[in-house]
Amino acid sequence: MADLSNLAGLGSEPSGEIDSSASSANNRSLRLAEKERRKGEADPFGLAVKYLSQVEAGTVVRGNDELERNMVVVETVALSKGLPPEVITVLLDLALSLNAGTANCTRVLKFLIPATVVPQEAIVKGVSWLCVGKMPMNAQVLFVRWVLTVFDLIDCKDNLRSIYGFIFSFVTEENLCPFICHLLYLLTMREHVHPYRVRKLLDIQAKMGRQPFLTQLLALYKVYCPDLVTLSLPSRVRTGFKNHNSTWKVALSAVQRKNKGAVLVDQSLSLDVKEKPSTRKRKLHHLAIPPLSSAFDSNSNKKVFRLQELRSFKELLENIHNIELPAQMGSLLGSALALHYLDCVQDESASLRLNFWLGHSLQEELLLCPVDGSSDNTSEACRFLSTILFSQQFLQEGFSSTESFLYKFLSVWDGCLLRPQILDLLSDIPLMPSFYMHKLLFEPLKQLYFISTVFFKCSVIECLNSMLVKWLTWHSVSALEGGLDISLNSNSAMTMTLSGFMDSVMELVRFVGLLASEGLRLENCHVLLLNQTLAFYETVCDMFLKYSLPLIIMPPAGVFYPALFATDSVSVDRLGYIMYRYRKNLTLAKKQEQQREQTFHISRNTYKEFNRNLQAMVNSMWNSWWSIPGSDIEIDKDLIALSKVAEPWCRFDLIHHPALFSYAIEFHQRIGKYWNWYMEFLFNQGFDGLNNFIRTNTGHSSGLSSQDDRQPTS
Repeated sequence: MADLSNLAGLGSEPSGEIDSSASSANNRSLRLAEKERRKGEADPFGLAVKYLSQVEAGTVVRGNDELERNMVVVETVALSKGLPPEVITVLLDLALSLNAGTANCTRVLKFLIPATVVPQEAIVKGVSWLCVGKMPMNAQVLFVRWVLTVFDLIDCKDNLRSIYGFIFSFVTEENLCPFICHLLYLLTMREHVHPYRVRKLLDIQAKMGRQPFLTQLLALYKVYCPDLVTLSLPSRVRTGFKNHNSTWKVALSAVQRKNKGAVLVDQSLSLDVKEKPSTRKRKLHHLAIPPLSSAFDSNSNKKVFRLQELRSFKELLENIHNIELPAQMGSLLGSALALHYLDCVQDESASLRLNFWLGHSLQEELLLCPVDGSSDNTSEACRFLSTILFSQQFLQEGFSSTESFLYKFLSVWDGCLLRPQILDLLSDIPLMPSFYMHKLLFEPLKQLYFISTVFFKCSVIECLNSMLVKWLTWHSVSALEGGLDISLNSNSAMTMTLSGFMDSVMELVRFVGLLASEGLRLENCHVLLLNQTLAFYETVCDMFLKYSLPLIIMPPAGVFYPALFATDSVSVDRLGYIMYRYRKNLTLAKKQEQQREQTFHISRNTYKEFNRNLQAMVNSMWNSWWSIPGSDIEIDKDLIALSKVAEPWCRFDLIHHPALFSYAIEFHQRIGKYWNWYMEFLFNQGFDGLNNFIRTNTGHSSGLSSQDDRQPTS
């Protein structure tokens, strides 16, 4: 038995060693698994991306908990922080290859939110998946929409432009056509325009009808090669590309707020940009002027002089024929050198691209995503609009996209938000036919005007005065060049005849007359509103002499009489100047009519209105007959008697007028009672308007003549 036990003992030793080594191996595996588990817990996102990058075709999707778990991890990070470029490439390949199924393809595209930039190679590979033709149509549309949304975040676009032909081939797909045309519009350069592509677009238009997206792309082709596109296109094409980024807009905005602003490429490349993009958290992530950056890769063989490399105007002149437009046309705004280039080359394609970018930014960020009133958002929008104003004033011309935005914005504007910038932009609106003015401009302004404060009313009158001055200056330049037709915009073929121009100016002046008359009545002839109104009519009264426009329009009674009987001397003096200039303009117009030197004639009613106003002003201020029977200001005698005012007929002459009475008292106390001396004293106070009016219409000389003329004052 002992031997057997010994044998058993000897036999058990090797078994113990085997169990021990197996146990050791198992423990090591457990430790490694635990280590991997802890590593996974520390970086679940990295593990999830690694797993998704290894998903192959034919993977079971339904009921695959591991796939679902990793998708949720990546989706959560994407919607909260955004995805880095390398992850964008992995996920886009996973989605478009359909390795994870059709449902997951759509799901991945919807949470594909970039944290910084999008690598162009990922887009190029995505287009290659489109060419394979495996994806369902809804996934193809979603992919192209995503590309349009992140287009400004693509790091470079030269390789994308090199596959322009592959992208163009999809215009024949009816569902894809609107989105492909939009993408082609953003990518098109002169070398991409070929006859066969123009013919293809025209064939599609013949089948689908004149669609806005086709018209926009053909208009761009016509800019580059007008000989290839013989089709007549409207001079003002409405926006042909709709907003396609609603799926990603909220998430992209939230990610960029968390990342402290929109991250753009080549932040170090700047060129005298007036307003640098703010790095603060913001809601309106598109309302920033992007920095200048090239449309081509820095390693590209294309020999161009990049706009951001310019440092002086001399460099601009030396390289003007080799300069390449930037990747984002909005970067031209606010940069003096870039605007010099835009003005010098007169490149219509550059204007189209800039207006497209600007219109999209204004539409999406101020109309569809209005400023919420917080100081950060308001100040950002203010800076953005101020940069547009600077650019328009530099170019001495407004942008058509800004004009379209303003017409839409006026219908929802409360009159307070960004008021100075909006009114300044309104004053830059170019001339338009009169039948558009009422609906687009007058009606929205009228509704705001009558419910707003007196200061808003003053601002509106000042804005319309500035608009009128710009229109008249525009006309005077056209008149000097000898053209009867006036171009409405340097980038537009639309013109207007002189009679059409006069109709528009007449409508504007009459509209301001209506606003001013009612405004003065509502505000009890507020002195600020009255002076802004008189400043407007200082422009109107000189349209013939100063701006060569054969049109004279008198102020309505609701403006003339409040100014005549105003209690402040400045308003009375300005009215005197206005009447003096009206007389000068009408006298010259009458003389030219008699000599048959002009085609257009001033209406007889205009002369009658002027004579009636002149008679009222001379009689009240000079002849002391302020209430004349049959005139506009006739008052019943019994009513005057009830007022118990002594000598009411002379209450508004040069001595007793409420605006001048203090000067008469001062003269009487300091100097004496002689009429000529009083007139000399009055005109030495700076009343040049009254001086010219009285000297012209009464024959009175302001200088002292002789002792015999010393008639005592009342």
